[in-house]
Amino acid sequence: MISTAHSRQQHHAFEKSPGNSHMKSIDRKLQQAMSQAASKYMQRIYPLGMQRSSSSLTLSSLSLSQNSNDSSISSSNSSWEPKVPLLYGGTFSPWGDVMVSREMRREDDDKVSDHDVEGGEEDLDCSEPGSLRRCSWITKNSDEAYVQFHDECWGVPVYSDNRLFELLSLSGMLIDHNWTEILKRRDMYREAFADFDPSAVARMEEEDVAEISGDRELRIAECRVRCIVENARCIQRVAREFGSFSGYMWGHVNHRPVVGKYRHHKYIPFRTPKSEAVSKDLVRRGFRLVGPVIVYSFMQAAGMAIDHLVDCFRFHDCVRLAERSWGITNVAA
Repeated sequence: MISTAHSRQQHHAFEKSPGNSHMKSIDRKLQQAMSQAASKYMQRIYPLGMQRSSSSLTLSSLSLSQNSNDSSISSSNSSWEPKVPLLYGGTFSPWGDVMVSREMRREDDDKVSDHDVEGGEEDLDCSEPGSLRRCSWITKNSDEAYVQFHDECWGVPVYSDNRLFELLSLSGMLIDHNWTEILKRRDMYREAFADFDPSAVARMEEEDVAEISGDRELRIAECRVRCIVENARCIQRVAREFGSFSGYMWGHVNHRPVVGKYRHHKYIPFRTPKSEAVSKDLVRRGFRLVGPVIVYSFMQAAGMAIDHLVDCFRFHDCVRLAERSWGITNVAA
């Protein structure tokens, strides 16, 4: 009893001591330093064309596989603030809600690729009884356009320059909007950008940029429109050097899709060493809105990375399409 009372006195004394307020002041300064470091880190991730947008999206919404609950994503006019928690003795994680370091994540990816396909952590099946089994982020509340994109487009290898340009542009729009919002306007984007014909978009002039950015239904800022036009001109230069934009992009993966073989969506990365390398080369060639996270979203959408969960009905379909298109064998082995 005496020792307990004595410890309580010491505890209260510590709470009232000036040193405790000094520690709080140090904590505030540490938080400020963390915020500054996070801001510099985000600038390195998005080297060109990335500014704060008018959306409250986090990095998780840049991936189709992390955008399962569309209603939870706000499209208000609040500023976009990345959440960068301090973890594992001061390691910054840019993923927001994914609380793992890059090294630990890569170790988990290796484990999942080799073992988790055969058994392990089970997903929650949100599909209706008797319906097709889809990736776990597709729920009964998912928008029809979002589900259709998952079922028909996401992960399907794309080799047309126009369609690749379209997917690169749509992926860049993820900095301001989520996939559902973008897909609902997809036809309008095609009309505004000449069906994403790089040669036609490259010829756009100032009045065209002003007209597109002034269309309230499209909801594209002028700086984003300029990025798309500039990317079209870059695609033309790349096509002259490599024969086609498709040949250039697919050359980064040796013309073979990277097959994830993930059982749970939490293991699907937001960026990979490959997307970092592609992003760096695109930036070197003058492309904009091509940070490594956006590039990986593009790679997933274009089928350069097949990240459907292994028990999704589209996983083997996309792998077979890749085999048929390029004569690849044992790609899923």
